[in-house]
Amino acid sequence: MNTLTAIIHSEGELFVSLCPETGTVSQGNTIEEAIENLKEATELYLEEFPLSPISRSLITTFEVASVATQ
Repeated sequence: MNTLTAIIHSEGELFVSLCPETGTVSQGNTIEEAIENLKEATELYLEEFPLSPISRSLITTFEVASVATQ
């Protein structure tokens, strides 16, 4: 069993989920549904394209200053 990452953001009324390790993407009406759909899509993907051993990624956030335009 692999532990993978899910990145989730909203687009309108839907939640879009992305697994950066595989590039799979899915969506759902709720965060839970988006994750469940991503899990299913990723499992189907991995049946065709198995993962090589991977190390855990470090995920963090950072801020950048916005530049005002005139």
